[in-house]
Amino acid sequence: MIRYVFSRLATSIVLVLLATLVVFLIANTIPGDPALAALGDEQASDPAAVSAFRALYGLDKPLWEQYWRFLQRLAHGDFGRSISSRRAVMADIIDYAPATIELATIAFLLSLLIGLPLGIIAAVRRDSWVDHLARAVALIGVSAPTFWLAFIMLAIFYGYLGWAPGTGRLDPIAFAPDRITGMLLIDTIILGDWETFRDAAAHLVLPSIVLASATIGLITRTTRAAMLEALSQDYVRVARAKGLLARVVITGHALPNAMLPVVTLGGLAYANLLTGAVMTETVFSWPGLGRYTFRSAVSVDFPAIMAITTIVAAVFVLVNFLVDLSYAMLDPRVVKK
Repeated sequence: MIRYVFSRLATSIVLVLLATLVVFLIANTIPGDPALAALGDEQASDPAAVSAFRALYGLDKPLWEQYWRFLQRLAHGDFGRSISSRRAVMADIIDYAPATIELATIAFLLSLLIGLPLGIIAAVRRDSWVDHLARAVALIGVSAPTFWLAFIMLAIFYGYLGWAPGTGRLDPIAFAPDRITGMLLIDTIILGDWETFRDAAAHLVLPSIVLASATIGLITRTTRAAMLEALSQDYVRVARAKGLLARVVITGHALPNAMLPVVTLGGLAYANLLTGAVMTETVFSWPGLGRYTFRSAVSVDFPAIMAITTIVAAVFVLVNFLVDLSYAMLDPRVVKK
């Protein structure tokens, strides 16, 4: 087991290094000049100002030297200084990340609470109305564009019915609690501020549903397919022939063996929720990493773009590493291969 863990860890480190190289090369081939985008028309026409800007951010160095300096800073947790905000990129990430983590976590829990039971019931009651409903939900969730669903949800539940609050994390007249973790639900619980907690929870409903929609569809479809395959195996037929209760057969025999593909999908789905919330955060004015990424791309903010894409790559590599470990725990035969 130890050898398996270290081999996966070494592979993950190599993948992260390769990802930093790819991220750096892509960021430096993006059309647009960050100096011209940051300085504006008047200063951009001054060669001395442009040269000083390039020297300040190391853009006048050869690519290999820029990459080496990027790795050196990265080893110390330094992503450089944002061209747009003039702050350290890491400081910006620390400010924006808690909002994304909170939204993605709620969306992921919602995906599990809906997708897993729906997929299991659909498999157990194959070709029933529940199965047809599950497949319809999965199809709609996977097919509906995020930006379209976000606008529809806002128009119906906020604009027309008035059941849900508007955009943002809190009402405009509400005061944000003292920052402890940056996640409003946790901070308000720690501080005992239940009024702000209810406000923050209400603002999470619509964006979390929109963000979770595609993941709910994927988890439902994967769980249903895995359960159908498990229920058709010989050991399940033997368990039924022994007279075991249907609940015992499903939860004790079929479900554990059907969880392997679901675990893989679940890990990758959470990573995707963390890193793919750009459209949801933009529509709902959610001050998270997705919105920060969008603004950085529009302003050609190279340090911020490289930082975000590096973090995205690292998150996916880390999730894959954890999925590999969970595989080894769920199925010890993986370690022996």
